[in-house]
Amino acid sequence: MNVWRRLSGPRRGLALAGAGVLVAGGLVTIPVTAAQAATQCDVAYSTNDWPGGFTANVTIKNLGDPINGWTLGWTFPNSSQRVQQGWSAEFSQSGSQVTARSLSYNGNLATGASTSIGFNGAWSGSNPKPTSFTLNGVVCNGGTTNPTTVPPTTVPPTTVPPTTVPPTTVPPTTVPPTTTPPGQKVDNPYAGVPGYVNPEWKAKANAEPGGSRVSNNPTAVWLDRIAAINGTPNSSSNGAFGVREHLDEALRQGAGYIQFVIYNLPGRDCSALSSNGELGPNELPKYKAEYIDPIAAIQADSKYRNLRIINVIEIDSLPNIVTNTSGQPGGTVMCDTVKANGAYVNGVGYALAKLGAIGNVYNYIDAGHHGWLGWDSNFGPTADILKTAAVASGSTVNNVHGFITNTANYSALTEPYFKVTDNVNGQTVRQSKWIDWNFYVDELSFAQAFRTKLISVGFNSNIGMLIDTSRNGWGGSARPTGPGATTSVDTYVNGGRIDRRAHAGNWCNQAGAGLGERPRANPATGIDAYVWVKPPGESDGSSKEIPNNEGKGFDRMCDPTYGGNARNGNNPSGALPDAPISGAWFSAQFQELMRNAYPAL
Repeated sequence: MNVWRRLSGPRRGLALAGAGVLVAGGLVTIPVTAAQAATQCDVAYSTNDWPGGFTANVTIKNLGDPINGWTLGWTFPNSSQRVQQGWSAEFSQSGSQVTARSLSYNGNLATGASTSIGFNGAWSGSNPKPTSFTLNGVVCNGGTTNPTTVPPTTVPPTTVPPTTVPPTTVPPTTVPPTTTPPGQKVDNPYAGVPGYVNPEWKAKANAEPGGSRVSNNPTAVWLDRIAAINGTPNSSSNGAFGVREHLDEALRQGAGYIQFVIYNLPGRDCSALSSNGELGPNELPKYKAEYIDPIAAIQADSKYRNLRIINVIEIDSLPNIVTNTSGQPGGTVMCDTVKANGAYVNGVGYALAKLGAIGNVYNYIDAGHHGWLGWDSNFGPTADILKTAAVASGSTVNNVHGFITNTANYSALTEPYFKVTDNVNGQTVRQSKWIDWNFYVDELSFAQAFRTKLISVGFNSNIGMLIDTSRNGWGGSARPTGPGATTSVDTYVNGGRIDRRAHAGNWCNQAGAGLGERPRANPATGIDAYVWVKPPGESDGSSKEIPNNEGKGFDRMCDPTYGGNARNGNNPSGALPDAPISGAWFSAQFQELMRNAYPAL
């Protein structure tokens, strides 16, 4: 009875590469001399400071012979300076001396090659930059040091060095990086400020007849591959803007908040084909170093400190390893793999830790939707796995501002004509084929109940929920105006339900769908905002296989002739015909959404 109902997973390939972008805050470059033998290096060290804390980015460039494993050392000028949480290296600190050792994936540096590492730190009094660095015991300016000055042990980046105060507690003279300025975190980042309108999406919407009626609504920017970080001008599913260009445009607009979707886990979307990603299931180190680290470096730029940056973390990921592994209807080998190797849990934890350390960044984790997780067998276990991920890879629950449901899906916000507690002729409506013993019939009741459950498993009591309403309006002439006939539980539910899909497991380019509630803050108890995280008009996936170089596959659930599978109760897919690859503009879908909008346009 608890057949998996998945949310839409096609997604955008926004893209771009790049690691180690240095944030603003004094840049220190240590040159080398040509006379230095073997190990020669150049180090760029920059920080983004706030009272009592800072984020440091360090770029190491090898100017000497190729290196197989490296150890970087330096001495803090101020004895109060401490490394608290690092990434892309193993950090340890003894007194004022700091050591950062390479990891398995970034230890080999060819001549002229660079790698970037970083950490969150604490200070009191002042935060001066180190004046000298050593690489494998050799001073980067050409001198030498005694290698015995390098501490012999290291602490993995997911733990706190023994001489520092854990980032989840407040050091005597510092503020923890998860709650610090710039931009003291507010309770609801959506409240009281305008949202960012993506000009690339707006231009596509405005090109449609009647599109100007909705084109000024804020939508999220999807980062579904490494290339999206810098922009993909030749992509069919994205535009030329990268993360920095979007942030700069948000400043120009005077926006108060901007939304990004972090969506590139190893083995991504393990149960669907239209939205599989570029990274294999064992490429967690690459996800960290080449995807999360560069995004965090840009978002941490002090230029954006007064902008509320909202990250929606990894759509369609953690619930999959609860519901779509072996033993579940339609379980996949890929879901088994990423559950066993911890790629999803540790990837999400790393993203939360790295992004949550930035004072003006707000993380919301994907939490499925009611037609997927509304059964007890899915509801509690998903809350538990979300908690596990929130404290993985050095993260804490303080890095989670809230959760989002219905992302890129179609589940109705509310069902006004029946409740889960209704009975018809002595039978509970939960026995109907549509509800199928679920405990929830719409997204609002599910989101509010799931928030309570999440708090009970250890999340902060002030977490907020988001509901994606971009495609769940279900208006138009087919919208019911009252309850169904009481002949049976099925006639009662089917006659009165707003959601007109054949099955709640249908997720791709649904015929008859409409725009839902427009984005707005504080719409209901426990709900931070209704949002349009999935930009209306962007395809969920192609109706047939379309060769492309953007990593977009073909899933039969996007084929309008498909008769379904166990996940959707063997019902027709309900998908629109002639759809392009996921993330590409789909004019027919956009027109359908406007035509069936509720509230009507």
